[in-house]
Amino acid sequence: MTGGVGMTGGAGTTPATPVQRFAALAASVRADGLPADLRADAARRVLDALGNSLGATGEAPARAVGALVAEWGGAGRATAIGTGDRLPEPSAALLNGTLAHSLDFDDTHLPSVLHPSASVVPAALAAAEARGATGAALLDAVGVGVEITVRLGMAGYDRELGNSVFFERGQHATAICGAVGAAASAAMLSGLDAGGIADAMGIAASMGSGILEANRTGGTVKRIHCGWAAHAAVTAAGLARTGITGPPTVFEGRFGFLQAWCGDQVDLDALTDRLGEHWELPGIFFKPYPCNHFTHAGIDAALRLRSRGLDPSAIEGIELGAPTAVLRTIGEPREDKIRPKSGYHAAFSGPYTVAAALLGGGGLGVFHEDFTDEAAADPERLALAAKVRCVPDARCDEIFPHQFPAVLRVTTRDGAVLEERVDANRGGPGNPLSAEELATKFRLNAARRVSPEQADRITELVYGLAGLDDLRTLTALLA
Repeated sequence: MTGGVGMTGGAGTTPATPVQRFAALAASVRADGLPADLRADAARRVLDALGNSLGATGEAPARAVGALVAEWGGAGRATAIGTGDRLPEPSAALLNGTLAHSLDFDDTHLPSVLHPSASVVPAALAAAEARGATGAALLDAVGVGVEITVRLGMAGYDRELGNSVFFERGQHATAICGAVGAAASAAMLSGLDAGGIADAMGIAASMGSGILEANRTGGTVKRIHCGWAAHAAVTAAGLARTGITGPPTVFEGRFGFLQAWCGDQVDLDALTDRLGEHWELPGIFFKPYPCNHFTHAGIDAALRLRSRGLDPSAIEGIELGAPTAVLRTIGEPREDKIRPKSGYHAAFSGPYTVAAALLGGGGLGVFHEDFTDEAAADPERLALAAKVRCVPDARCDEIFPHQFPAVLRVTTRDGAVLEERVDANRGGPGNPLSAEELATKFRLNAARRVSPEQADRITELVYGLAGLDDLRTLTALLA
């Protein structure tokens, strides 16, 4: 392991690098714990990630990854959600991270536009269970891992561009940054000192990856991105524990993380500005709908029109206005978006999700039943989706990416034009989900795998993690 973290200021001292400052924060939190309010928010992140994972246990990617890790074998030290199997830490992290991201229902940080908990929670849970950590230690590690993940994402946010440089280049910041933040979590739970935590992050920076083309044209590979990030994180922590080291300038160096991924379009100050004083954790959005977050404001607008009594059979045409940057994901190629190839592909379609909100909708408005392969092939939905035209909207461009806004204009056969504009989509600080709505989301997700009584018990245990000494009490219910 490397030595202690360098100090800032003072004669003869070397200023700490960003990775060393992250590691110092992690070591400090492990020693002193997060404040109660941040632990409570970390618990909400854990509950949301577990619900999303339970809801995804029947999905094809989960079965595929489950088959692979079964082939790998190895000593079981961590629980695989939905199977009851105990697997080596990296294997459990791979499977559980795949589950956490498979439904595209995971939380979102803005304006970095990444989903931190789907990598961090699975890695932290695997490391915590394998190492016999307490629930409080798990919450502290999750809080720090999420913070590091989103700060790396913010370093790649270009204010002039008004978008993430990662995203502009087709890179999946969720997995790329998530591997590093999750490595800090796993290293904290593995008992590493500040130098070892820095090494784990430095190692994980060579392991994160992910491209976003599957969002546009199909393929299931994106669903494993967070699983691979969690797998890399646990592996990196193990390598640091056994003596592999990382570069102290891993983030800002000439051949470092940010230069490699974003070139010169980086904001180094975002890495450590008010680190330990200001936390991004409480402002991260929860998703009410199991689909790409760029589609949510369009869904919100469609649900409002539906509540106003709009009859879908009376619709002549629909215009979905959105930020220019998101149209590549939810509107292009048009033929693929109005006729999605699968239920999963439908989750990245602006036209389809508007049609689903106007015609179907369960759960909190649009839910899992709207993203089956059968639903995505439904002639009525496809006919309505074909009436949707996606266009850039200037006001949405001004707001994005601090929110994912949209405007929906519907022309009816009698010539009337109805409009709904959504500047702040549900789930974030400007339009939060209530405690009951979050609980409903968890229950509906968990119902795909466990009984209502088990779901209630899981909720109780997660909200009580700060006082839980044996995590196996919780993980035993996740089988």
